[in-house]
Amino acid sequence: MKRIPDPDRQVAYLAYINRENEFQHHGYSEEMKQYRLMQAGDPQAVEEGQRMMRRTMPVGLSEDPLRNAQYLFVAGITIATRFAIEGGMDAETAYNTSDMYIRKLDQCRDVEDVMALHREMFAYFTSRMAGVKKKKEYILPIAQCVEYIEAHLHMSLRIDELAELVHLSPGYLSVLFRRETGKSFSDYVLYRRIETAENMLLYSDYTSTEISEILAFSSQSYFIQCFRKYTGMTPKEYRQRHAAKGILAAARKAGEAGWR
Repeated sequence: MKRIPDPDRQVAYLAYINRENEFQHHGYSEEMKQYRLMQAGDPQAVEEGQRMMRRTMPVGLSEDPLRNAQYLFVAGITIATRFAIEGGMDAETAYNTSDMYIRKLDQCRDVEDVMALHREMFAYFTSRMAGVKKKKEYILPIAQCVEYIEAHLHMSLRIDELAELVHLSPGYLSVLFRRETGKSFSDYVLYRRIETAENMLLYSDYTSTEISEILAFSSQSYFIQCFRKYTGMTPKEYRQRHAAKGILAAARKAGEAGWR
């Protein structure tokens, strides 16, 4: 690929074209508002994000309108991911969320598809940040355990392994864990796996069988049994009932008590 000849001249030419078309990039503070709202878990972030996305469309990163919108989406989700991490979201979760939506971007067939995905992405990040803001601050060993659990939901988890990690006896860690989280270790792990399964059913194309395997359930039947116990529905029923409402549900939850 050839280098851009005389970049300074090219930048000056773009500035000239923008002036001729009476276009001016919005200010930094105005652009950052949407991300600060998202970081705070404020549901206004969704509409602000949509407003700014539409205002940015004339930038013209590509002559193809769809590709232009896709470039803007990638730029936006990159910034949103960094704001989410700075706001307290687990970094691996934030990066995986970004990867998931960027892969989904390939399925967009027109600009409005990109706008709809952008709304969904902003709603999801906002709702997760609302949950982060309301999370209880645990004592150090429990915080370390919770962080470890979040990063290893795809693996078998045993309390004796975590006890070794935080240098406590399994019995004492069990007592501390229940006192801090309100749940036993095994109940907490199952609760987080079901929450993650709910998100995957709403925001990914994974099948129920694939989700059960990814989240280390011993069998598909056990996954369905646990899922029904927590939600009152099978995974298939949950996806059918809520998938179409995913965007609105995420936006609504951003103003409530955070992600379940």
